[in-house]
Amino acid sequence: MPTCQNCNSFVTEGYVRVFAPEGMDAPRVCPHCEDLVRDGSQVREARATRH
Repeated sequence: MPTCQNCNSFVTEGYVRVFAPEGMDAPRVCPHCEDLVRDGSQVREARATRH
């Protein structure tokens, strides 16, 4: 079962296939992460809170 490397939340295999870099089996960040966001092919700190 794949999990996010940042927050350890469950992610689907489809999410991993689309958003994780080639050859990785877990994404670096997911929609549940409050402190990091994807920015193109990179991961960066969130500029604002999500709630």
